[in-house]
Amino acid sequence: MSRRTKRRPAHRRGLLPGILIGVLAFAALLAVLIPMASSRDPLSLCATQPSTFPESGGAGWDREQLENAAIIITTARDRGFERDGQILGVMAAIGESSLHNIDYGDWETSGVTNPDGSRTSSIGLFQQQDWWGSVEERMDPAASAGLFYARLGRLAGWQDLEPTIAIHRVQINADPQHYARFEERAAELVDALSGPCPG
Repeated sequence: MSRRTKRRPAHRRGLLPGILIGVLAFAALLAVLIPMASSRDPLSLCATQPSTFPESGGAGWDREQLENAAIIITTARDRGFERDGQILGVMAAIGESSLHNIDYGDWETSGVTNPDGSRTSSIGLFQQQDWWGSVEERMDPAASAGLFYARLGRLAGWQDLEPTIAIHRVQINADPQHYARFEERAAELVDALSGPCPG
């Protein structure tokens, strides 16, 4: 009487190699994903040394935007404003110009007029009109940031206001809530630009 070797069903024979292939594939995926995750460390830049910023920018901002944000932050620090005040300045500039120092404003792009019907004369990072200062001041990022912070500093109790309302009272724009949606990104940018400075 011959003895037959008991054979496992075909579907079970293929199970072990399939599991091994799955484990190996998962390990290979982790080998790719782990370095990718570690390469997405938060941006950490020194605001006072914009010459060290990467040419391509970072964290969704181009180099010009990073440099302008750094100027706002540095101007705020020089005037005694801590992180909360720095965030307001960056929020305002994001909301007004997306951190680009532009020589045109709402009249040119949207036909917006002042309440008296005259053309708006907004220019620069903060889209400041004629009554803020000269064209040279408003087109100079540090000077225009200085104008913003001079007015914010005169606003009693600004620290107790909702950030978008504090900015609205400085900028005197049409929509008090306009700046609210930029708060998170502004905070991230201020924190990124508050990194350690090279020795």
